[in-house]
Amino acid sequence: MLKLYNTLSGRKEPFEPLTPKLVKMYVCGVTVYDYCHLGHARSALVFDVIRRYLEYAGYRVEFVKNFTDVDDKIIKRANEQGVSCETITTKFIQAYHDDMGKLGVRPASIEPKATEHMAEIIRLTERLMEKGLAYRIDGDVYFEVAKYPAYGRLSKRRLDDMQAGARVDVDERKRSPMDFALWKSSKPGEPAWDSPWGPGRPGWHIECSAMSIRHLGDTFDIHGGGMDLIFPHHENEIAQSCGATGQEFARYWIHNGFVQINQEKMSKSLGNFFTIREIFEKSEWPAPETGEMLRYFLLATHYRGPLDFSDQSLAEAKNALNGFYDLFARLDEPAGSSSGDPGLGQAMERCQAGFQAAMDDDVNTPMAIAALQGLRGDANKLLEAGLSLDVRMRVRQAFRGLGAVLGLFQLNTWQFSAGLSGHGGRGLTDEEIDAKVRARNDARRRKDFKASDEIRRELAALGIIIEDKPDGTSRWKR
Repeated sequence: MLKLYNTLSGRKEPFEPLTPKLVKMYVCGVTVYDYCHLGHARSALVFDVIRRYLEYAGYRVEFVKNFTDVDDKIIKRANEQGVSCETITTKFIQAYHDDMGKLGVRPASIEPKATEHMAEIIRLTERLMEKGLAYRIDGDVYFEVAKYPAYGRLSKRRLDDMQAGARVDVDERKRSPMDFALWKSSKPGEPAWDSPWGPGRPGWHIECSAMSIRHLGDTFDIHGGGMDLIFPHHENEIAQSCGATGQEFARYWIHNGFVQINQEKMSKSLGNFFTIREIFEKSEWPAPETGEMLRYFLLATHYRGPLDFSDQSLAEAKNALNGFYDLFARLDEPAGSSSGDPGLGQAMERCQAGFQAAMDDDVNTPMAIAALQGLRGDANKLLEAGLSLDVRMRVRQAFRGLGAVLGLFQLNTWQFSAGLSGHGGRGLTDEEIDAKVRARNDARRRKDFKASDEIRRELAALGIIIEDKPDGTSRWKR
C-alpha cells in the first residue's frame, strides 16, 4: 500500500483518497517573471512522478498547478522593461512550458492563473471578513492570525516565536506583525482590480486558496510544493482556507527538498544559480538525452532530501543511463541462437516487485532505480546465453513500462546514441559508414558472422540501423 510522508503529521501515512480511485492534487507553481531554475525543475519533476505513479497504481488524478501572474517582482520587471505585466507573464509562461517539455514534465490537468480568479479571491476574502477572521485598514484587508488558534500546525512553530514571512511588508497599522495581507490597495502604475475595498490586487497566499478551492473543492487530497513554502505560504493557506470553510483544507502535505550547488545553497547572490535552459544550452548532448539525464540525476536522490548539483553528479547520471541504453542496443540486435527464457521472467518479476515496494514507500525513486539496475545486470548476464526475440522484446517493454513512471527509458537507442559512443554517430561521415557496411557485407560473404555481427553492433551503438535486402546487399540510416 502506498505511504506518503505528510508534513502535517510529521510521519508516513497510508494514502487513502477521499474518493476511491480519484486523487485531487494541487501544487504551487511558479511566479512568472523569470526563467525556471533547478529548484523549479526538481519540484516540477517530483510531482510529475508522484502523479505518474498514482496513475500507474490505477488512480485518476485531477492535477492543478497554478501560475502566479500578479506579484511585486512581475511589476518591477515590467517597469524596468517598459512593458505590461501581461507581456512579462506571457513570455515566461511559454518559457516554463518549453523548459518542462524538455524535461518530460507533463502539463497539469488545469493550470490556472491568479489574474483569472479575481472573483473567487474577492469572495473568499469577503467570507473571512464575515466570519471575523479578517479586518480592513483603508483599502487593505488582513487576516488576523490570532483568531485562528491552530496557526503553526504545519510548520510546527509556536506563534510567539514566529516572525512575518519574507513577502509580508512591515505595516504598523496591523494588529499583529504576523497578520498577512489578503488584499492590497493599488499604488500608482500598478495593475488593479475593483473590489469592495477599492482598487487593488490580492496578497500572494489567498490566490492559491481561491484557485485550489475553485477547481478541487473545499477539501482535497494532496497539496504540494518546495520546503521553502511550508512557512509562511502553506501555513497561511491552511489558516485562511480552514477559517473560511470550516473544513480541513488538504489531507496530505508533500514537500520536496532544496537544491544545492557544490554543497552550497543555490543562490543568485552566490553566483551559483543555474536555469534549466542554461543546462540544456551548455550540454554537449541533444535535448532528448539531456532531458532524461537531468531526470535521472534529480530522481537518484529521495525527493525530501537535499540534492547537490555538480558537473560530476550530472556526468554520473549520464554514465548510468549509458549502461541502460547499451543494454537496450544489445536487446535490439538480431536474435541468434536462443535458449528461450533462462530465468529472465523471474528477474522481471523481482524487478517489478522491488520497484513497486520502493515507490509505495514514500515514492523512493532511488530504490526504484536500484530495482531497475538489478534487472539490467540480470539481463546483461542472460544475454550471453542467448535470448529469443520474444524475450528480448518483453525485457525492453518492462524497462519502458516501469521507466515511464519515472519518465526514463522512453527514447529509442538511436536517440540516445551519443551516450553509447561519445558522439552518437555524429563523428562518422557517410563515407565512413558506407565503408563499414561494405566491410560487413564482405564478412557475410566469407560467412564470418562474428565479424559481421560486431560491425552491426558497433553501428547500432552509434545510432545507425542496417537493413539487409533479400539480394544480399544492405542499406543504412541514422
